[in-house]
Amino acid sequence: MSGVQTIPVGPEDADQRLDRWFRRRFPDLSHGRLEKLLRTGQVRVDGGRVKASTRLTVGQMVRVPPLDSSAPVKEGGASSRPVSAPRFSDADLKDLRAAILHQDDWLIVLNKPAGLATQGGSGLSRHLDAMLDGLKQHPGEERPRLVHRLDKDTSGVLLLARSAAAARALTKAFRDRATRKVYWALMVGVPKPRAGTIRAPLDKEAGTRGERMVWSEADGKPAVTDYRVLDDAGPVSWVWMEPRTGRTHQLRAHAMVLGTPILGDGKYGGQGAFISGVEVPRRMHLHARLLALPHPAGGSLVVEAPLPPHMAETFRAFGFNPKDAPPLEDGP
Repeated sequence: MSGVQTIPVGPEDADQRLDRWFRRRFPDLSHGRLEKLLRTGQVRVDGGRVKASTRLTVGQMVRVPPLDSSAPVKEGGASSRPVSAPRFSDADLKDLRAAILHQDDWLIVLNKPAGLATQGGSGLSRHLDAMLDGLKQHPGEERPRLVHRLDKDTSGVLLLARSAAAARALTKAFRDRATRKVYWALMVGVPKPRAGTIRAPLDKEAGTRGERMVWSEADGKPAVTDYRVLDDAGPVSWVWMEPRTGRTHQLRAHAMVLGTPILGDGKYGGQGAFISGVEVPRRMHLHARLLALPHPAGGSLVVEAPLPPHMAETFRAFGFNPKDAPPLEDGP
């Protein structure tokens, strides 16, 4: 069946119910239709039939059939109308290929631009997942798979697997914490102390700015981030952040725990995430700078992503020099 995806379960989805996993990634898919897809065996986990209440574990592979919410599903598993593949423009494809930082027979590493969603959601018609067919190098090749995600407004290193075997190996590396992910953030204020480890469990909370992750010792899931201030100037500091866990919005929430919101992150910091007196872009300043991981074929791979234009502009405004960053081994 064309358009079938096989998506690995990442660390941030551990112990999550399958129906909630679908609701988060495919919000336009109704629960009733999901039940039909499960009943007819079109949705599977590690090749086996499952129920909506099945809890997922890191490294499992979820089979997702083509999801055309306007086409009813028959009990035989076929749709009453053909499902068209997601469309993307020639300009989208050109930009996507220009964003490739590294590719080989096993994986592709992209420098995701800020503002591009990794996966679809309510009201999102343009997202990276819809464009991945454009990265195939020849007909019949497996569709690249997302191994992890970045927030829509976070730029930087994003890893794709070029096969199911590569996805399993890479997901295992994330699960076993054999990878290192380094982020650069510009924060309003200077964290105190200037280096350390944030251990603040996170839980979801609904509010006027939408659902957010907040520090909750009682109900939160463990979340740990190492950090280090690399430089500061005026009202802004340049901070190295290295998450040990992979919770949703972890770095944004942990920046608030420090009392120094990420510059431009109005969802978490409100007006406190913006500064006056210096003209800088009003966008979130969080960048996945570096990823180091064991390569599925052996050895190791380290990939760095250059700053997006809006962060490069702000770096220049405050006199920060990316070349002043310490090497990976000297991080937090």
